Amino acid sequence: MHEPERPLRIGLFTYATQARGGVVHTLELARALAGLGHAVTVHAPDESGAGFFRRGPWEARLLPVAAVERDARTLVQARIAAYVAAASSAGLDRFDVYHAQDGISANALARLNLAGRVPAFLRTIHHLDRFDEPQVALLQDRAVEAAAGWFVVSDLWRERVRERYGREAIVVGNGVDTERFAPLDAVARRTLRARLGFSDQPLFLAVGGIEERKNTLGIVRAFDHVRATLPSARLVIAGGASVLDHSDYAHEFMRLRAALEPGTNAAIACSGAVSDATLVELMQAADALVFPSFREGFGLVVLEALACGTPAVVSALAPFTSYLAAGEALFVDPHDPAAIARAMLAAWEPKRRAQLRAVGPRVAARFPWRAVAHAHLPAYRAFAAAHGDRIVA
Repeated sequence: MHEPERPLRIGLFTYATQARGGVVHTLELARALAGLGHAVTVHAPDESGAGFFRRGPWEARLLPVAAVERDARTLVQARIAAYVAAASSAGLDRFDVYHAQDGISANALARLNLAGRVPAFLRTIHHLDRFDEPQVALLQDRAVEAAAGWFVVSDLWRERVRERYGREAIVVGNGVDTERFAPLDAVARRTLRARLGFSDQPLFLAVGGIEERKNTLGIVRAFDHVRATLPSARLVIAGGASVLDHSDYAHEFMRLRAALEPGTNAAIACSGAVSDATLVELMQAADALVFPSFREGFGLVVLEALACGTPAVVSALAPFTSYLAAGEALFVDPHDPAAIARAMLAAWEPKRRAQLRAVGPRVAARFPWRAVAHAHLPAYRAFAAAHGDRIVA
């Protein structure tokens, strides 16, 4: 008789406690793995002292780290050091699987592996950044090359990892919690919009803060076009809890805003990082998510918007084109603000909006987190079998 496979002790390691796509993925993967009966511990540097933005059925190991200068090299090195120091002072639990979700935690596990504290580790590559600082670029490469196995969230990054590093990664995809992100009926949505300070004016939402790869300048230029047709339109730019320094781009953003007509400038609200509950409400209240990014690992917020029945304007580029079909989102050239504006106006057109609002939840239903967790398990069990006798306390 075939014996049931035993539950695994899984250590997940991420770079921050704030709500960014990779951290959301980590916590929802932890939740799904726990739901399958595995014991999961999530580790992260905690600069704020507030802990993770979301609670769940995992054990949290928070690493104290002081606030540092926002240049990439100083910050990355400080967070790697926090991992190594915590392991040296308190030790690490014995896990069947050590799984880094980013370059910071992967570099920490690579150092601990060289010190004989960790047998090996797996790595998820959500995306790769472009760094002007050579030392940070080398650390990014090391975080890939030192791993014993690799996961990616889209076919695009499987190809990029193969081309750049000669490694074969497993595509595990992304998911969405369709209980947390869900449509509202017309009355509830109208009540929510009134509470948030919006009436019948068109409301567009951008998520990810002010960053070059999020194409924030292109979104603002597109919104300027939209206001010529919809003069009461509003734009909310939410999020921005990044560990990297985007101040130069933010200054360019402020210069662009200052050059806008005063009414258009006043119609743009930058909320900064928002709570879990507020993000859901903004998704439900918005008439469209505007997300024409230049580079994404997957674009998790697109699934969250679709789950709420909110139309999404996305780049006509991979990874979006690999998991969304025609009619499921509005595809645009991210380099063309006029094209982005046309898509925003299309999302406001009643017939098109109704079609997209109806299809969004059906698309989201294709992406349960449980399936993402299942996609990890063969590699997890292979790792445990290969390295279990070398796991140290």
